[in-house]
Amino acid sequence: MSSRLPASSGLLSTHRVLTLPESPAGGAPTIRAKALLFHDPRSAQLLDHVDRVARSDASVLVVGETGTGKELIARHIHAESGRRGPFVAVNCGAFSESLIDAELFGHEAGAFTGATQARAGWFEAAQGGTLFLDEIGDLPQSLQVKLLRVLQERQVVRLGSRKPIALDVRLVAATNIDLARAVRAQHFRADLYYRLNVAAVDLPPLRERPGDILPLAEHFMDLYAQRLGQPPARLSTAARHALLSYAWPGNIRELENVVHFALIVARLGVVEPCDLKLVPALLPQPPVASTVAVAAGTPQPPSASSSLQAVLHGLLAQGAPGLYQTVEAALVRSAFEQAHENQVQAARLLGVTRNTLRTLLKRHGLLADPAHHPTHSLPPHAESPWRYAQ
Repeated sequence: MSSRLPASSGLLSTHRVLTLPESPAGGAPTIRAKALLFHDPRSAQLLDHVDRVARSDASVLVVGETGTGKELIARHIHAESGRRGPFVAVNCGAFSESLIDAELFGHEAGAFTGATQARAGWFEAAQGGTLFLDEIGDLPQSLQVKLLRVLQERQVVRLGSRKPIALDVRLVAATNIDLARAVRAQHFRADLYYRLNVAAVDLPPLRERPGDILPLAEHFMDLYAQRLGQPPARLSTAARHALLSYAWPGNIRELENVVHFALIVARLGVVEPCDLKLVPALLPQPPVASTVAVAAGTPQPPSASSSLQAVLHGLLAQGAPGLYQTVEAALVRSAFEQAHENQVQAARLLGVTRNTLRTLLKRHGLLADPAHHPTHSLPPHAESPWRYAQ
């Protein structure tokens, strides 16, 4: 939804802020960015671009770091498109490979064990509206083929059926990984990438649009002051400087959490730097010794990348057999061990999706591949594939 900034923010009321709809009472807390504001010049240009994209029916690919507000952009595109159908948001990384097929395309009764009745998939749920596929990079390659066919033919066939169902659905996909790089690594289909990337929206991280930081902070201060039943608070000059100086690795989501905590502990209605739960350790800072050495013109030791390249040159010169598999296995094993066998963390270290990591782990014998998997099973929490619909 879109709204104007409140007058108490001290900003011009003509600046727009996008917010998520309120969650039902008792609902689970969201980890998504819940507000997006366009005060910074770069953000204003972005909004103009998004408004022009929204007026078309083209598929949209929104690329941005976690917590930058990709779903808010998708909802705005839907709102400005004039489509009368619902907005349905789906996280492709939230379901196993065996589940997402039935959830995405629907199924007929008896299509697999546990399918006691027919059920529409997400595409059908979004009929006449917009389907938002978040974390599209996590979609297994087998389903990438099916998704491409649906986009090309504008129809879907439920599992266990041969009858195609015509679709009038606009697709907006989002990812926090470099899909072009994933295509080059053969982890994502090139034809699907080009089909999704008809209209691209690059959502910059919060640190690259500093003009939005303080307006967003004030928006969250007003919001949480009301929820906490407190009078409006304000940021001290030092607190403003601290917010502007921080790198915001968690983007808008982190800013919201910082403001929420600050309002709880602040005294006398003024937020000071000591009230801000910032994490300086997450700021990328060069080693002091290296900085001094560069300034003095001192020769630097070889970097990790140059050292690795030298080792690879040596192995190539030796004509080591199966070098690619050996290097890939060593890299995957090292990342898996470094992450203490946590797949999500290991995938983040390697810069790949979780599904890609699982494939690599199986390939190199680091993850058991059970001989039998049930084709599909529906857990209790997956009763409604369009529970995010609006």
